[in-house]
Amino acid sequence: MRTRNLLALAGAVVALALPAVAPASAADVPVLTTGGAGGTPVAAGDVLTASLASGTTATFYSSAGGTSGVSCTSSQFTATVTDNPTAPGTATESLTAHTFDQASCTSNVLGVLGVTGITVDQLPYATTVTSAGEVTVTPSAGSAVQTTVKLRTLLGTVTCVYRAAGLSGVAGNADNSIAFTDQHFTKASGSSLCFANGYFTATYAPVTDAGAPVHVN
Repeated sequence: MRTRNLLALAGAVVALALPAVAPASAADVPVLTTGGAGGTPVAAGDVLTASLASGTTATFYSSAGGTSGVSCTSSQFTATVTDNPTAPGTATESLTAHTFDQASCTSNVLGVLGVTGITVDQLPYATTVTSAGEVTVTPSAGSAVQTTVKLRTLLGTVTCVYRAAGLSGVAGNADNSIAFTDQHFTKASGSSLCFANGYFTATYAPVTDAGAPVHVN
């Protein structure tokens, strides 16, 4: 009995001396993962891509919630992850490409016969994604998020340049999406056929890393 008591006491002393080993927990999960929430970490340097959510359009209308302007059924963005810290936190990316397929774009603006092209200028843009799903797109200091829209008219091609201080969107895990709603641009240059304000709305889904849907934690 005395031997068993001594062994038990020695075991307790050793247990107290050893550091506690914490199990893997949500604290070890980064902001961006694949394979589900809390899944495989997205590595810095990984390239994320997304096209428009199935059955949706990207619109650039002259008023918030309006129906007059330009719409496209094909658009895609590409961003490179630069930092993916532990959640809760803010992941950072570099938006390197944001394209619109000109053939998929139409306009219902009076006097406009078609859309010659839509170009997102002055890339790359810094992009952040928080654990709360808040997405921001920010240009370099002293610059702006700029989009050039070229419209075909009876008088030839009209070039409209629009600028915004930045964009705000929302990331959602239900469909691995990033959605932008009525993001306001103002006309920097262009003819009277270029509306004075542009409001950008689009939902991109799924956002993928090498084909695997990306989740936000």
